[in-house]
Amino acid sequence: MYDPTFFEHQVAAEDRHFWFCARNRVIAALVRQIVGSLEPGYRVLEVGCGAGGALSVLERECTRGKVVGVDLFAEGLRHARQRTGCSVVQADVDNLPFAAPFDIIGLFDVLEHQQDDIGILHKLRGQLAPGGILLLTVPAHPSLWSYWDEANHHCRRYQLSDLEDKLKTAGYAVDYLTQFMASLYLVMLLSRRLRTWFRGRAAHAGARSQHVAAQEFRVVPVVNGLMELLLSLELPRIRCRRRLPIGTSLLAIARNDT
Repeated sequence: MYDPTFFEHQVAAEDRHFWFCARNRVIAALVRQIVGSLEPGYRVLEVGCGAGGALSVLERECTRGKVVGVDLFAEGLRHARQRTGCSVVQADVDNLPFAAPFDIIGLFDVLEHQQDDIGILHKLRGQLAPGGILLLTVPAHPSLWSYWDEANHHCRRYQLSDLEDKLKTAGYAVDYLTQFMASLYLVMLLSRRLRTWFRGRAAHAGARSQHVAAQEFRVVPVVNGLMELLLSLELPRIRCRRRLPIGTSLLAIARNDT
């Protein structure tokens, strides 16, 4: 389960930090493509909307539809209400309070927190209209597991084939699946392993692990600008639905084919 103490760090950095900026550009580009074929009045849901960073992207891109955010934590929703004009609801993903189906569901770095990820995917498909789209991102590669995953209470990181199999098992047709954040792969692999090595066992110990992970939200101007530039080079390939060969995250567009 997500640690709500991270919301304050996230809000302080989210509009400037290269990782959030790169992810939100990808979300915006793909949502723009998806809603282009929908009739006005379509319905969009973000599950695990947190402090509202991605929700504000959906609100901006889905001007002809209704956007709703849902999250378990009141701490995140307090920020989401300040950052967007969307309806936001406090609820558990296991028990969503919506009767009418949605045309698009966004699930951005949420699934890795769920013990029963296939069960969650199946429940979300039940919230989608026929032909509705699930757009999701998750962290990639078990080999990148680190103090960050432990501090954020991740249950797993995903391989492409693993995520594809789970989506199909839950009844989706997979329209697009790729790695992304390619420029971060070697940097993340080296930096997190080195940091874990130098910090030793303390990097995995409760509050210390959270403190180290919270430092990931720092915005270092020169590094931030360089990484944002490098990650922006992926966007044309993603717009064309081409697969990237490596990355620290996975992106999927899956369809309720019932």
